[in-house]
Amino acid sequence: MPKSNDIKIKKSKDLMIEGESTQTELNLENDSVDNAINAYRKLFENNTEITEKQQEEIDQKCEVIRKRQVIYKETEHVSKEITSKNDGVVIGPPTLTRFEKARIMGARALQLSLGAPPFISISKDTSTSLEIALEELNKKLIPIIIRRVLPNDDYQNIPISHFK
Repeated sequence: MPKSNDIKIKKSKDLMIEGESTQTELNLENDSVDNAINAYRKLFENNTEITEKQQEEIDQKCEVIRKRQVIYKETEHVSKEITSKNDGVVIGPPTLTRFEKARIMGARALQLSLGAPPFISISKDTSTSLEIALEELNKKLIPIIIRRVLPNDDYQNIPISHFK
């Protein structure tokens, strides 16, 4: 059983670590501001002679940059479904990509090989489940929905029948 003194020591160490992280963040901010100021100075100095008046103007502008408040705005984005009025494809190309086709055909071929009933009548010359899956995909008979996702996690669910 830890003593109460041990707990206090542990808490104070945690506070020290939190204090160090905020100090590190401040140092990073200061470094980035200093880097911006140095880059600004290099733009104007550019291996040419500068008058004292021009140097004073540059120093004043650098002070303005240094005194600016850094604003961090982290907004939490909630992903939502994107819909279109005419049931068209909004995200990505209006046709299936080769990757989507491959994924659909592979999944459907696996289902067929495991005994799922086909959605088309099978001809005598059809030999593999992949050929059946390709024919079902071409006729848009597979009941599957494609989800296309944007980098901000917004998405659109598109039935196969909506593709060209």
